[in-house]
Amino acid sequence: MVMKGRIAVLNVVGLTKSVLAEMPRLRDWAAGQEVQSFKPAFPAVTCTAQSSYLTGKSVGEHGIVGNGWYDREAAEVKFWKQSNHLVKGEKVWEAARVRCAKMFWWYNMYSSADFAVTPRPLYPADGRKFFDVHTQPMGMREEIKGDLGDFPFPSFWGPKAGIASSEWIAASARWIEVKENPELNLIYLPHLDYGLQKYGPDAVEMKVEYEAIDRVTCDLIAFFEERGVEVRLLSEYGISPVSKVVHLNRVFRERDWIQVKDELGRETLDYGGCRVFAVADHQVAHVYLNDPSLAEEARQVVREIDGVEEIREGRELWGEGLGRVRGGDFVAVAESDTWFSYYFWEDDDKAPDYARCIDIHRKPGYDPVELFIDPAIKFPLIKIAGFLLKKRLGIRALMDVIPLDAGLVRGSHGRDQVPEEERPLVIGRGAAGVNSAEAVFPWIKDSLVR
Repeated sequence: MVMKGRIAVLNVVGLTKSVLAEMPRLRDWAAGQEVQSFKPAFPAVTCTAQSSYLTGKSVGEHGIVGNGWYDREAAEVKFWKQSNHLVKGEKVWEAARVRCAKMFWWYNMYSSADFAVTPRPLYPADGRKFFDVHTQPMGMREEIKGDLGDFPFPSFWGPKAGIASSEWIAASARWIEVKENPELNLIYLPHLDYGLQKYGPDAVEMKVEYEAIDRVTCDLIAFFEERGVEVRLLSEYGISPVSKVVHLNRVFRERDWIQVKDELGRETLDYGGCRVFAVADHQVAHVYLNDPSLAEEARQVVREIDGVEEIREGRELWGEGLGRVRGGDFVAVAESDTWFSYYFWEDDDKAPDYARCIDIHRKPGYDPVELFIDPAIKFPLIKIAGFLLKKRLGIRALMDVIPLDAGLVRGSHGRDQVPEEERPLVIGRGAAGVNSAEAVFPWIKDSLVR
């Protein structure tokens, strides 16, 4: 096995041919490269797509059926977990036998990558939360923060999500390149995800967002190329404009299939006690049947819901391996202009306390409404300042500023049957041979060895 050279793989989330047309510097760079669109992974979500790219395995084999799923043994929904042990299969840096830096790609804890940085807050026993990162090796954590400053966590997700997080990640990629010269540098640039979901791909507000990530991406490309590192670009999915939302768990509740628990006057979803419930993930929803006698009726109910395009069977999607254990009994796929919420309550006054908070791990589904501040709050900055003051004083409090209006969301993803202009891209030498998510693996590996 002989090394060919060093490469940096930039994961520019949301990049498609239509988005590329809005980014003049990147468009000019891509004009000298091979550019290929391909059918996205299914579900077309971050954790699934990245796992397919880095293992070359089907979803049923690597087991990452979405950004989260229902753990049938623990009777818990687990979203946005970070251990790389969850992803089965040999990773591309292992197959190529190269030193790898994994900068903010997901499932970034306890992997075999030589260097890694990933967002990871600190959670003291008193319930407080402090923003931080986790690194491999662990000692690198204080060193990189000392050189770059603290990671701007509020800009990574929530109402303040913006370019600052992608700027810091780009800086971290330069930092590790200068210090360690890895043969493979994997870099995650999430910026477009925020505006595209919040405003929609055609919104006038997106102009400044396209300009911002165009600058960050192209400055990073120039840095690597000056150091003789070959650059590859890819994306995970495109964003579809949406105008409708389906609340599957509310439909199931109307049929008395959902079990809720009163917790101090608020309702929570009792997963193990539900006869049927859904774990929503953008434009797909995994439906779990705790009562097998409802199998056919549940399928028929979901098929008839306005906004549902089709259902796909779990066994057909995942086979009989790990994917089948984790994935739903069947998966609902939304129409192109529709997405699925996790909402299950009927009265907003009884919504769980986490519903109005940024709480990506506790919610039984993905919640893009976390990108908004509740417009009903007259003075949100004062409310947030009050929360931060209590936090500094060691007083526990909720930063409950997120609205409960799912209709605010204007962009979503998750479907694999999308038009050409909404398909993900690969850009770089050999890109023409990439025709699936799994084909990204040899595209990366073959550039590293011969």
